[in-house]
Amino acid sequence: MTADQILVGTGLIVVLAAASQLLAARLRIPALLVLLPVGFTAGALTDTVDPQLLLGPAFSPLVSLAVAVILYDSGLGLELRRLQGHTRRTVVRLIWLGTIVTWTAATALAAPLLDMSKRSAVMLGAILVVSGPTVVGPLLHFVRPTERLQRILIWEGTLIDPVGGILGAFVFHGVVSSGEDGLRGQLGGFWLSVLVGCAGGAVGAAVLWLVLRRLRPNEILGTTAQLAAVIGAAAGCDALRDDTGLIAAVVMGMAMANLPGLDLPARRPFLETLVSLIIGLLFVSISATVTPDSLRHVVLPTLGLAAALVLVVRPAVALLATLRTDVSRGERLFVGWMAPRGIVAAATASTFSATLIAKGVDGAERLLPATFVVIVATVTVYGLTAYPVAERLGVLRPARSRPLLVGGDAFAVDLGRALRSLGLDVLMWAGADAERARITEAGLELAPGELLAAATGAGAELEGITGVLLLTEEDDFNALASMTLHETLEGAVYRLAPAAGSRGVVAPYTGGEALFGGGLTRPEVARHYADGARVTTRPVNGGLPDGHRLLCLVKPDGRLLPVTDDRTPTATPGDRAVLLSPPTS
Repeated sequence: MTADQILVGTGLIVVLAAASQLLAARLRIPALLVLLPVGFTAGALTDTVDPQLLLGPAFSPLVSLAVAVILYDSGLGLELRRLQGHTRRTVVRLIWLGTIVTWTAATALAAPLLDMSKRSAVMLGAILVVSGPTVVGPLLHFVRPTERLQRILIWEGTLIDPVGGILGAFVFHGVVSSGEDGLRGQLGGFWLSVLVGCAGGAVGAAVLWLVLRRLRPNEILGTTAQLAAVIGAAAGCDALRDDTGLIAAVVMGMAMANLPGLDLPARRPFLETLVSLIIGLLFVSISATVTPDSLRHVVLPTLGLAAALVLVVRPAVALLATLRTDVSRGERLFVGWMAPRGIVAAATASTFSATLIAKGVDGAERLLPATFVVIVATVTVYGLTAYPVAERLGVLRPARSRPLLVGGDAFAVDLGRALRSLGLDVLMWAGADAERARITEAGLELAPGELLAAATGAGAELEGITGVLLLTEEDDFNALASMTLHETLEGAVYRLAPAAGSRGVVAPYTGGEALFGGGLTRPEVARHYADGARVTTRPVNGGLPDGHRLLCLVKPDGRLLPVTDDRTPTATPGDRAVLLSPPTS
């Protein structure tokens, strides 16, 4: 290809990846439902969107390193303290039982359905073991199931990827060698791969920990150090043993998430932005390598294989994995209805199929198109049905808000108590011991861990936080926390306004939604409370009595609508008002 064609092809892949994700967000559907057909269409209609021609032999190594970055980011959300009891037992079973049962069933079905040789069927079965956070995470974010369900499926999706990658490499070498090394030698190679990956991840985590702790880089350099460490560890492990870089990446992410006293710079939003772009680029690129001709005799048999995986194999795995646990019937059924295939399956098929075709393995040319069809089928089925299935099974999170109130003075605690009395599941956080004791004495739930750990990224998602109200007595803290949370939290973030004419360092010069409006700043709230005003609740019946200030409305469905400087929510019959009432009330 000429230099101009390479420029056009590369630019087109980036534009298609970003545009597909924007369109999917606009349509409120999983991004894969757009990325896969867009990539396939671009590859079929143009000669420039062909990553194998654009990158040549560098394509497969770059895909492997890109997947390592994705898995590292997923590993950062795997905090061991959240994986306990029956949840841990279920995750462990889903991984080892899921691997064995899915591999065996897919292999047994692939040979007759796709007219494959035994060696190709075993390879396809190993490829289809993986699920992955790149598809499970967005689907769960869209569906919003209960916290435990989300935790189980995210852990499974993240850990099954490196297991599946190593299994794929193990089977690939066995297929290529035609059993020359013997089963014992192949199993030894498998465990050697696991050891190399774990050791590489541990070394990479240790180096990164030393860099972050000793050098204390700023956010930009800290994120750069993370990327360099994970790519370096993954590349080194892959150079020693194929696909061990995936294990190294997950081990690094988990280690960094669980090491005490470590503040990861800019994990969000820059790293998530990079991961989102990588996912788009990979799916467009890999689906572009699938030609219409390769699908001609594969689609219908592969749909039969996908139907068996969705309707029989996955429910059986979920039943066995949750046997004799406290996982409810609805949760068990939903686990059995969530196993989409993702980027690791596509990357593994893309990496190994070319070599197997060159080796003359019968049926190897069907590996990539069959994997592509299974990905499209499973993502489509689960993407379109996951929400109604979760709703029917009763495993959705409540629609009502779950606000995080930050602050522990008397006003903040009374506001939390008032919201709880209206049925909201209130979570609170405070730094001072006296304030935390006040929250506990009021019977309100304390947020686990530090504020930013509980209120940002995966922590907020797993805790079900829908919005944050910053109510501390420190205006600058409220302002800085508001700026940070606005960049990382999808829910709304509000803060008490500083006093008019404040000379604070940050608070007077930052934006964000200020609570309550009408001059009801933090000092004014404190003054009213010192004079005996209290937080009260009452039904909305035509208007508010004189002297009462509206703080927020709680809708009948449990949605919390605070009053802000820019917006006063419109009250309707059935709403409950939260008021700052004068002492005479």
